[in-house]
Amino acid sequence: MAEIAPSGTGLPAPRYGGRPTMKDVAARAEVGLKTVSRVVNGEPGVSPDTERRVRDAITALGFRRNDSARVLRKGRTGSVGLVLEDLADPFYAPLSRAVEEVARIHGALLINGSSAEDPARERELVLALCARRVDGLVIVPAGEDHRYLEPELAAGVATVFVDRPPGSLAADLVLTDSFGGARSGVAHLVAHGHRRIGIIGDHPGIHTAAERLRGYRAAMADAELPVRESWVALGDTAPERVAADATRMVTGERPVTALFTGNNRVTVTVVRVLAQLARPVALVGFDDFELADLLSPPVTVVAQDPGRLGRDAAALLFRRLDGAGEPPRRVTLPTRLVPRGSGELPPYDGE
Repeated sequence: MAEIAPSGTGLPAPRYGGRPTMKDVAARAEVGLKTVSRVVNGEPGVSPDTERRVRDAITALGFRRNDSARVLRKGRTGSVGLVLEDLADPFYAPLSRAVEEVARIHGALLINGSSAEDPARERELVLALCARRVDGLVIVPAGEDHRYLEPELAAGVATVFVDRPPGSLAADLVLTDSFGGARSGVAHLVAHGHRRIGIIGDHPGIHTAAERLRGYRAAMADAELPVRESWVALGDTAPERVAADATRMVTGERPVTALFTGNNRVTVTVVRVLAQLARPVALVGFDDFELADLLSPPVTVVAQDPGRLGRDAAALLFRRLDGAGEPPRRVTLPTRLVPRGSGELPPYDGE
């Protein structure tokens, strides 16, 4: 029997000698171990009075079911890993939450980590998760060679890549249509009369940045418009770099009359630059961001759905864990143009 707290509250005293077991519950409820097991696992065959006594004993002792032992009997650890670029990035918050919700539905614990866009750190994190016997992985890749994962996949670690494809490895993949989204965003600017359109994006070695640049060039080619290399600026997303390129493009002789930005971090910096100009510059950004609709003018965006990216990636992961044996799948999700005003500004010089 559990000790009674000396305060006279009738509550059991804290246990410091180890967690209560099913045997403890059985002894307190004066029933057999199998009866406790049936109550804990929601199985039939227990009378209401006996179930009440067992549940009272569980509450009094603070018993919790040992899920690790249960999942290990199924050949799993009940945990999955998620490796992102940066957990603090607003884009990844809904993606991470979606993966976590799907994992919870499947009774699995999610373990997160950030690669900081460093391939060596990505590999270190992934292999550390594998060493802890996670059942599966969802990865936003930072590196370009993922052959280091081949032994883990062969050992049964289900793996799904999201947002960017893996390098030199066949695996499930969930992407946004970055090419098509950028093409539609730039075409929107062309439709409103713009002919000198610049693009500011992320590092060209990143798949999404390269695809958005390709979409920009395709839209300009569709409209038979030239692309000057001075109108193209890809690199890190540090505000100083982005602000310098934006300022260069919108000032001087024959500046651009519109900008297409490659992600929400770039867009926010460009909005600050444009707010200081005396003349309007049209803007379309890839990715929506908080308060974009409340700015003046509100910012037109090509919106993707990071929550759906996470849900679809996690669904693929658990499909694999449930035994699906088909070849690796590639899922491409559509984008959505959200016109709000900044992309509809006419060219300042009437061109």
